[in-house]
Amino acid sequence: MRKRLLFLLVFISVGCFSQNKQILYNLTSVPQSLMLNPGADFKYKYYFGVPLLSGMSFKVGSTGFSVYDLFANDGVDFNQKLRNVVYSTSRNDHGAINEQIEIFNGGIKLGDWLEDKGYLSFGMYQEFDLFAYMPRDLAILALDGNQNYIGKSFNLGDLSMKSELVSVLHLGYHKNISEKLIVGARGKIYFSGFNATSTNNSGSIITTNSNTTVYNQEINSNLSLNTSGISKYIDENYNGDVATDVRKQLLLGGDMGLGFDIGFTYYPKKNIQITGSILDVGFINHAKDVENFTWKGYYKYEGTNPNFSGTDDPDGVYDDFREAIPLDTLYNKYTTWRPVKLNASYQYSFGTSTDEDCVCTATEKRYKNAVGAQFFMMSTPRLPITALTGFYQRNVSDKLQLKATYTLDSYSYTNVGLGLSANLGKFNMYFMADNLLEYRDVSKANSLSFQFGFNFIFADSNEPPY
Repeated sequence: MRKRLLFLLVFISVGCFSQNKQILYNLTSVPQSLMLNPGADFKYKYYFGVPLLSGMSFKVGSTGFSVYDLFANDGVDFNQKLRNVVYSTSRNDHGAINEQIEIFNGGIKLGDWLEDKGYLSFGMYQEFDLFAYMPRDLAILALDGNQNYIGKSFNLGDLSMKSELVSVLHLGYHKNISEKLIVGARGKIYFSGFNATSTNNSGSIITTNSNTTVYNQEINSNLSLNTSGISKYIDENYNGDVATDVRKQLLLGGDMGLGFDIGFTYYPKKNIQITGSILDVGFINHAKDVENFTWKGYYKYEGTNPNFSGTDDPDGVYDDFREAIPLDTLYNKYTTWRPVKLNASYQYSFGTSTDEDCVCTATEKRYKNAVGAQFFMMSTPRLPITALTGFYQRNVSDKLQLKATYTLDSYSYTNVGLGLSANLGKFNMYFMADNLLEYRDVSKANSLSFQFGFNFIFADSNEPPY
């Protein structure tokens, strides 16, 4: 019974991870910008983050509806609100939950004793994602039944989700190939705390009738849910501590995988910058504590409209249905691929902040202001998630940098964000948030996100501070 309940709960969860960090991207006064582009123009001698506080981010959102649409105190019955949301959305609508915490992070510039100079960065972070599309057809069937939908085929393929908790150990390297070009790469080892994946579903439910009392109902089901690291927690005999056990799995104890990031920065002119990065090209092999739930088969019923609850069971219809489409449990290994993310940007800088007679290289940032655009794309089982951001960056001083963004994405066309990076001696702090216009009433917001962190940064005396 508990396994059946888990199966249902997973499918009715709605969320989608979207990890666009447009404010942090290419804000190189913050060390964590290297995580979004391992080839970023980063110049500090070395840095290290405050453990567990160097980088924290959280994002929640949904397309097609907001919390206000469901829970507004406007006198409308909740069931009607739920129907309005379901009927106003499509199978490609989604929500979003993404959380990330850096456990430790650091970097160091390699010295002259190496033939090829470069920069090493390293660290470990924990990340939680929840992904699912809106199961529109099944939601309509659950809310209204099939009485008014004779002849309509309800698509079981609407069910598509993924939820995962991972920790990631990483090591990165980047190097100035020339005065105009910087390249970088990062290797990653993934450790999965738990995973639940159901993304390749298909099938249909259709009801037709030859007269007012005789119905033909066909159910063709090809549903599956793969899980790892979960079964012991739903076992009736489990008496351990969930938090302790999950922490052990995350810290080098869960299923493992490999991945990489690559990126570059290019200066065609001193005040023009082009960047790009591809992140999380990788996989996780799930082999520990694996359970696969399947609901596969074909069933056809001809006669009066049956009730599949078992309370009204003419001619053993309910038992026949369970036998034709059983809920089976298997224990097969499986592999999941990480969502690949693409970033690209163009930046134009102006307003010199150093002496005009200074002899400077193309990669040195000599400007107070910068404007530009950034493109983001992330893979999903269906359509890629995309976003386009325009930004203005201001280097107020060697100690203070500001960045303002305006983003168009599937969540909002009015997403205004603001980020701040400040240095107090060697101590760096940064704070960032987007969709600021929605803070007047967050219940009406389709998405909200924030980031903050604290680092210690030690500048190279031979390089400009930003």
